[in-house]
Amino acid sequence: MGKVEVPALPVRPGEAHKGDFGRVLVIAGSRGMVGAACLTASAALRAGAGLVRLAVPECLWDVAATKLTCVMTVGLPDTAEGMFASRAAKPLLAECQWADVVALGPGLGRSEETTELVRTLVPDIERPLVIDADGLFSLAGVLDLLAARKDPTVLTPHPGEMARLTETSAGAVQADRSASACDFAGRHGVICVLKGAGTVVSDGKRTYTNTTGNPGMATGGTGDVLTGLIAGLVAQRLPTFEAAVLGVYLHGLAGDLAADMFGQCGMTASDVLDLLPDAFMTHGSA
Repeated sequence: MGKVEVPALPVRPGEAHKGDFGRVLVIAGSRGMVGAACLTASAALRAGAGLVRLAVPECLWDVAATKLTCVMTVGLPDTAEGMFASRAAKPLLAECQWADVVALGPGLGRSEETTELVRTLVPDIERPLVIDADGLFSLAGVLDLLAARKDPTVLTPHPGEMARLTETSAGAVQADRSASACDFAGRHGVICVLKGAGTVVSDGKRTYTNTTGNPGMATGGTGDVLTGLIAGLVAQRLPTFEAAVLGVYLHGLAGDLAADMFGQCGMTASDVLDLLPDAFMTHGSA
C-alpha cells in the first residue's frame, strides 16, 4: 500500500453560501448524556458544515436547544428512561431526508428499544453515515445490516468496541491494529476508524496511521467530537475515506494544541472542540 497523505479542504469560493457546505443530522443523546449529543453537533459545525440539526429524545429538547446557539434541534418520541423510543424510527428517517450525512450513536443509551431503533435505522438511512458509541453497541452481532447499505459508512470504534464487534478481545485488536482495521473494513464494506494511540483509518485497501494526538485526549467526550468532525467534513463533499483521515488528523492536532495550552491532565473534550479552528488553520484547511 502507498503512503496516504492527509488531505486539505478546498478553498471556499467568494460567492459561497451555507447551502454549499452540506447539512448534517446528528442522532444522539439520552438523559444524562446530552453533552455527548451537543459535542457531536458542535464539532460538525466546527468542521465547516453549512447547517447542523440535532435530534434528541423529546425530554432533552429544551436542554439541547439552550446549550446550542447555532444548531437546529428537534425532539422526538422517547421512553420513560429518557432514551429514544423505537417509534421514533419513522420521524428520524424523515429527518434523514433533509441531511447530506448522518451521525448516529453518541450518548444514545443501551436499552432494548434503542438497540431496536439503531438496527432499524442503519439499513434504511439513505445517506453517508458515521456510527459511534452506543450505535456501535447496538450493531454487535448484526453486522450483516451494514451490507444492506448503499451509501458510505464510517465506524469509529475504540479497541473495546472493536473487540465486541469482532467477537474477540481488546488485546487481540491491539496486537495488530492496522490489520484489525483493514480486515474489518474490507469484510464489511465500511471505513473503519480504530481509535487510540496512532488511530488507524482503513477502507480495506488503503490504511492511514495517525501521527497527531496525545494521552490527554483519553477523556470523556473526545470521541464525540471526532464523530461530528468527520460527519462535517463528509457534508462538504470530501470523499469519505479522505474525510475520515483529515478528521482524525485535525482532531489529534487540536488535542495537541489543547495539551500545550492546558496540559494533558487538565484538558477536556470541550478544549479539543474549541481548538479545532486553530487546527484547521495550522494544517492550512481554514
